[in-house]
Amino acid sequence: MANVVSEGTEERGTRTLRAEGALKAIAADQESPARVHRTLEQALIFAGAAFVAVYAPGQDGELLCLVESAGVPRTLYGLRDSYPRAGRSPVAEAYRGGRTVSMGPGELAEHAQARRVPSRDFHLMALPVHGNGGGCLLAVSERPAGFDTDDRKCLELISEAVALTAPATLAEGGELPPGAFSLAMDTGRVRVGDDLLDLFGLDPAEFDGRVETLLGMTVPEDLPSLMSVVEADHMSIGDRELEFRVLQPTGPPKWLRLSGRLLPGGEGHPARLVGTVADASTLRSDVTDVARVQRLATALATAVTVRDVGNAVVAALRRPLRADRIALAELESDRLVVTVLDPPEPEVWPELWRTEWRGEWPDAPVRAMPTLAAALREGRARIWPAGSPLERALAEVGPGGLAVLPLPAGNRMAGACLIGWDIPHDFGTDERALLTACAGLAGQALVRARAFDAEHELVGMLQRQLLPRRLPRLPGAVAVARYLPSTAGLELGGDWYDVIPLPDNHVALIIGDVQGHSAGAATLMGQMRTALRAYAVEGHPPDVVVAHANRLLMDMESDLFATCAYVDVDLEEGSAWCVRAGHLPPVLRHPDGRTEIAEAEGGPPLGVITRADFPMSPLRLPPGTVVALATDGLVETPGTDIDEGMDRLAGRLAEASPADLGLLADALLGNAPRSDDVALLLLRYDGMDLRPLRESWTVWRVPQAVGHARRFARRTLRSWGVTEDIDAVLLIVSELVTNALVHTDGQVRMDLSLISNRLRVAIADASPRSPVRPTSIGWEATGGRGILLVEALSATWGTLPVSGGKQVWAEIVLGR
Repeated sequence: MANVVSEGTEERGTRTLRAEGALKAIAADQESPARVHRTLEQALIFAGAAFVAVYAPGQDGELLCLVESAGVPRTLYGLRDSYPRAGRSPVAEAYRGGRTVSMGPGELAEHAQARRVPSRDFHLMALPVHGNGGGCLLAVSERPAGFDTDDRKCLELISEAVALTAPATLAEGGELPPGAFSLAMDTGRVRVGDDLLDLFGLDPAEFDGRVETLLGMTVPEDLPSLMSVVEADHMSIGDRELEFRVLQPTGPPKWLRLSGRLLPGGEGHPARLVGTVADASTLRSDVTDVARVQRLATALATAVTVRDVGNAVVAALRRPLRADRIALAELESDRLVVTVLDPPEPEVWPELWRTEWRGEWPDAPVRAMPTLAAALREGRARIWPAGSPLERALAEVGPGGLAVLPLPAGNRMAGACLIGWDIPHDFGTDERALLTACAGLAGQALVRARAFDAEHELVGMLQRQLLPRRLPRLPGAVAVARYLPSTAGLELGGDWYDVIPLPDNHVALIIGDVQGHSAGAATLMGQMRTALRAYAVEGHPPDVVVAHANRLLMDMESDLFATCAYVDVDLEEGSAWCVRAGHLPPVLRHPDGRTEIAEAEGGPPLGVITRADFPMSPLRLPPGTVVALATDGLVETPGTDIDEGMDRLAGRLAEASPADLGLLADALLGNAPRSDDVALLLLRYDGMDLRPLRESWTVWRVPQAVGHARRFARRTLRSWGVTEDIDAVLLIVSELVTNALVHTDGQVRMDLSLISNRLRVAIADASPRSPVRPTSIGWEATGGRGILLVEALSATWGTLPVSGGKQVWAEIVLGR
């Protein structure tokens, strides 16, 4: 039985020897332009480092600049790309003193140069690099005990090896190695050799030395990825690798591979991008290339969820190892909760796994696989060749060979990775080193991703608490909404939506977005949603509702602004008024399948201008029309115009069926980029099967006003064919009109509506004070009985705010 890693004394004694052998093999390859990078990667394998870098004096001699690095991004530890040579940083102290500087979490917290270090525990070791101008090797470990004696010996060997290989990467002038280039980031001038120009199909005599000339030879689809490398703002100090295609005079495009790293410039000197370009078809791709560890580290650094970690591990291991199946699982109590299976088909996996399938992936008990449980307890990777006696649950994973990688994270096990082969597989030394390095990186990434998933779920729960729990049932229409938080971070977003039923079968559709992603944006979002709902329920028209919200946001003196779209839909008439405050217009899907982006005039965002106009634009909604409101996270992606995104949304809306709005919403969200929060609100207007009869009357303040109101009500009821309960209705009209005329000033309006056998009498006035039901009335009292009569004669009654005043209403069930 072969073991990849042993924690015993004998293995510790041989670890240094193995490191020496690997470093000698790298040093012997004098033609490799990536010798420094490959040398640094040995610290990840043999010293257990999470990050390692080499610093060297810059061109001005005043700074120690980052030349090369490997491992997870340096920003996770607050490390910089340059340090003053005369400063107090560990890099400078190791360089000046020619001695090793070690610091633990406590010392780093107190160190002046570590004040910006994130709140995570790690150990740091800086070793001097002698010869060739000198420099410093910096290594970081996340293990609780830091670097032990053997780790330090391996780092010392690596610092010596860097001194031998560094000159080729530090020189700015001189003759370029084959296939190499040097690009000045300020001017775009590039130095290249004739062999590199031959790869591009360019005559050296005609090359003008401009990087744009080389970029013009690439396939247009590959140009954005190349631009992300040759523009300094899109690339961090260190290594970068990608493949791209160049056009040929005849035949298909040629695949090339660029390996480059950005070197910082000193005072008065520009940063330089240096590296090599080679024919990708001639490059070897096997497991002896330890650069795979760096690529895995880079992939894990950007993997934010547990699923992302699993996909990165599968991509890094299955193809290089030519494995037939691979599984990554989290360890939760005594169960292995699988997060990624490749291939995903259940029939490919053992029977035990299929019987424990829960949802998308299996959830297998560890006790059912004692060999696996033992490997997890020991915390070391194990390899079983073909024919090894294993329980069926493991043997069927890899009948030709099985590797089990416990994934350590600090002082506990985060999970396990199982790799299986169907045909007998010969495990080489390089494969063992690759598996060892990958296990450590994946374990740390899995813990970080698990924490991210938990925090992201908490953020999503908090976000959902600020949004409506459910949408109301609407007469003659159906509304659905979707909200997706961004996967790019853990901060709360400011997207919101609302559906507000209003009197007279109106409904307000609101969608909005507060600037930024923070607790402040989420708080402001909740305040704006509440304010818009309050102004809408008060009975204001749409433009007044939005104007009031704008004035409120200005009075709050917030640094943030908000956009919103407000659509007031009349469900009886099939019409709507739209008001936009810096937000996207609605998209309409007509009954015949045509879609259009509504031509709704817009005003400025909320919170920008105190006295702003928010014009109302009319919309016609024939039965079967779908109204779609969205935030920019659904239609806007980096590098594309938002108008193109709106056109794509309109196209997808036209292609999907509106029969099930839930499925339609899911289809529209299927390709959402998720780099920003996404809110989507859909309403399908079907038309009301039974529309109420309505009549209105303005009550003038004349001596016979109550009598006029009674006569109008009697005529209206007769025209509607109502013959029952007329006296009760007229008494209610008398009491409500009398109260409005006696206790308020200004205009009084009476509205009558009838739907089925329910008659509604509503009296609106200019006073916001609601009538009070008296608790008791003495025999000598001269007033206060009107509301008691209304309550006795009606099925229900109440008051509603109406644009600065109120509406007192009562409903009577005719023919009870």
